[in-house]
Amino acid sequence: MLGLDVLEIGNEGKVVAAVIPERADAVLSALKATPLGKDATIIGEATSEFDLVAMETVVGGRRGRRIIPPPAGDSVPRIC
Repeated sequence: MLGLDVLEIGNEGKVVAAVIPERADAVLSALKATPLGKDATIIGEATSEFDLVAMETVVGGRRGRRIIPPPAGDSVPRIC
């Protein structure tokens, strides 16, 4: 609504981790055992269906999915 892409702006205090499927439950359990990780959850999976990152959406996109392009510019913006 304001023209801000939530996938491109900073969000301090969050982490996204890529973990092999065989270790995902163990990593999730370890995160949930900490006060800051109590709300941790698995939000996706790697598949060979797409060559890029695809996000499931309620509307639009290919079969309800939106392809997420790589970040434009610096991938680690400074937040001061």
